[in-house]
Amino acid sequence: MKTLAQIAAELQGYDPQALPAPAVGEFLSKLVSPVADIEDVATGEALDRVLARDVVSPISVPPHDNSAMDGFAFDGSQLLAGAPLELSVIGTALAGKAWQGDVRPGECVKIMTGAIMPAGLDTVVPQEFTRPAGQDRIAIPAGVLQRGDNRRLAGEDLTAGRPALLQGDRLGPAACGLLASLGLPTVPVLRRLRVAYFSTGDEILSLGEPAREGAIYDSNRYTVRGMLARLGCEVIDLGVVRDQPALLERAFRDAASRADAIITSGGVSVGEADFTKAMMKQLGDVAFWKIAMRPGRPMAVGRIGSSVLFGLPGNPVAVMVTFLAFVRPALLRMMGCRDCAPPPLLRARSVEAMRKKPGRTEYQRGIVSTGRDGRLEVRTTGNQGSGVLSSMVQANGLIVLHHAQGGVAAGDEVDVMMFEGLL
Repeated sequence: MKTLAQIAAELQGYDPQALPAPAVGEFLSKLVSPVADIEDVATGEALDRVLARDVVSPISVPPHDNSAMDGFAFDGSQLLAGAPLELSVIGTALAGKAWQGDVRPGECVKIMTGAIMPAGLDTVVPQEFTRPAGQDRIAIPAGVLQRGDNRRLAGEDLTAGRPALLQGDRLGPAACGLLASLGLPTVPVLRRLRVAYFSTGDEILSLGEPAREGAIYDSNRYTVRGMLARLGCEVIDLGVVRDQPALLERAFRDAASRADAIITSGGVSVGEADFTKAMMKQLGDVAFWKIAMRPGRPMAVGRIGSSVLFGLPGNPVAVMVTFLAFVRPALLRMMGCRDCAPPPLLRARSVEAMRKKPGRTEYQRGIVSTGRDGRLEVRTTGNQGSGVLSSMVQANGLIVLHHAQGGVAAGDEVDVMMFEGLL
């Protein structure tokens, strides 16, 4: 396991007092590693879990050639360019039961969607493409289909003996359905990541406490808890910890004994009480950063025991932005996900000018919509103060103004990180 100093030595131009946002992700990718414990869970309970091993398909899906439509199955070699075709209907093939008869030239079988294709037949004409041509006969107009149309091939979806899902895949609804289509009642996954979280500060009130002058209710625990829940983490909520060394030491030691990762908010900015930072230094290997970003400049990272520490700023929007930009990808890596990059950015046209100087990354709260010309456009929510939590409710994404980027004129395209699936 590398120390923070060893990791820092591998990063070109590492400066903890002016760290570019892209360097944060590079540093954290070297700091964290996946959990190793594996467990089998029921397929119906596997949503958002991470595969511990490749899943090799035990069967082919579909297991037989079958019809993709309700219609009539026949030998498509009888189709001639520019000529209609008449066929006699000699039977019906139903889903779930193979039709056993022989079909000769000039004949067809009425077939239901999903029914096994009778031997020797390779084409299905949808029922609506045909017209009656006498008793138990149909006519197919010229040019409405080609040989092989509307037939699903055996193994077209999955082939027996080949990987269906890969180690590190995070199982979404479609993947859970795919596992069920293979008849697999259980699946091997990595255990859930355990993340302990607490807020710090004498001015922070827990819900249920009476209001008092100079104090604020703790919103950060609930936004962080929600974002962790979206990731599928096991959350250990340690509440609000006062700015007292004994209480902070107890909280950090408790968190480190129970969790893979520790997240705190508050106590890492310049000028704040030094108890939180001092306790982090006393108990672990911790770096304190000033990130070239807005909002969310101060951040602490490191290890306490075997737990990875993420010390986030105290302002509500800064907490959410630093979590989405840096902590979430790091936690995905710890969960064992193959894809642990930040969410992909969309391009949208800004409907307003935005002032910015090169030299830092800015994350502005934005509202993305579709313009009259069908293109995506984005506007800010207005006040971009890091304590304006209501702006995160109004927004559906973050406008990402990159480190070297300058001001934005109305009509310019900008990158946007959408919230869908994240918040």
